[in-house]
Amino acid sequence: MGFRFIHTADLHLDSPLRSLALRDPDLAELIADASRLSFRKIIDLCLSEQVDALLIAGDLYDGSQTSMKTARFLAAELARLDRAGICAFIIRGNHDAMSQISRELTPPPSTHVYEGRAGVEIMTKGAQLVAIHGLSFRDPHAPESLLPKYRPPEADAINIGLMHTSLNGAAGHDPYAPCALSDLQASGFDYWALGHIHKRAEYSGAAHVVMPGIPQGRDIGEPGAGSVTLVQIDDAGQITHEARVVAVAGFAHVTVDVTGLEEWRALHRAIERTLDAARLPCPHLVARLRLVGDTPLAQRLLRDRDLAEAEAQENAKAMGGVWVEKLVLDLSARAPVAGALGALAGLIEGDILPSPAYAQAVESLRQDLESALPPEARNAIKTLEPAALDAGLREVLARLRGQG
Repeated sequence: MGFRFIHTADLHLDSPLRSLALRDPDLAELIADASRLSFRKIIDLCLSEQVDALLIAGDLYDGSQTSMKTARFLAAELARLDRAGICAFIIRGNHDAMSQISRELTPPPSTHVYEGRAGVEIMTKGAQLVAIHGLSFRDPHAPESLLPKYRPPEADAINIGLMHTSLNGAAGHDPYAPCALSDLQASGFDYWALGHIHKRAEYSGAAHVVMPGIPQGRDIGEPGAGSVTLVQIDDAGQITHEARVVAVAGFAHVTVDVTGLEEWRALHRAIERTLDAARLPCPHLVARLRLVGDTPLAQRLLRDRDLAEAEAQENAKAMGGVWVEKLVLDLSARAPVAGALGALAGLIEGDILPSPAYAQAVESLRQDLESALPPEARNAIKTLEPAALDAGLREVLARLRGQG
């Protein structure tokens, strides 16, 4: 039957909600509990697949949280593996190094947590030897590659490496323990179980290198149905692997073409059809809706965007397992307006929005806002785009038109 294991990383258990748009209390409760529910599904998968081991490549926790409830939950879930005779191998990532509770966890006997020096654990399955190498972060920052610190591959064994690394870097992720993919491929290991980057990636070559991604996204910046990797090593040493979805909820950008729609009810029917088609292979879809196209409803939508959003949210909830996180408008139709207000609209749309001075003013505003925020909140303002302010200006104009 060979050696089989589940590879996961970046669970960020009990991570605080990252999106201020989650104002719906039911949705907020769902996302708040999702990381625990996803981890429980991972343990369930280990049990149902009767794997030999669970490998966790760092970031079980989410920074400097101090709740012992999280540690007790984790210990209870790992105990389920222990009772089934399934081993767990864990390295600490950069977030775990910041956590006050990561070192206070008392794991069951079958769980091995690697320390700040490279270690290797040997397992046997029939005549097959499997060497599982690991190295935990000592500190929250690791500016240099950790690969030279790992022990050489064990002779006559399948060698698996657990590493928390940014590889060559990825957008939205700080560089931690950077490592060239070519160096991993040339290491003599058979499989590298990575963690840190929250988007799934698989690299073929002399070694199988897999970044499983975050199993449960926390906001729209982590879209898709999160998964883990089920790995099979047969008696001849051949390795195959596949993704298995374990997310409770998946975030998605969903675009609805409203071109030509003239009635409010037709608009919501189009939204519901598109949401239904966008469902992900997990129990819940959390969608950021973007309405695009040329429609006579444009002025009303711009004026009453909050009403349209509230109705879309209620209709989505009635569908079951579908949630609307936010409504974004990208409409091309504009109703003509006479008088001074029409002249103002023409000035804004024809002269101000396309001007270099406007773009410069937006960038200056973004910099001022960024400097006024605490360091941990500055990443959010870096994503501010002129289009976001454009939409705001058009919504203000639509509301003024509605007063005429």
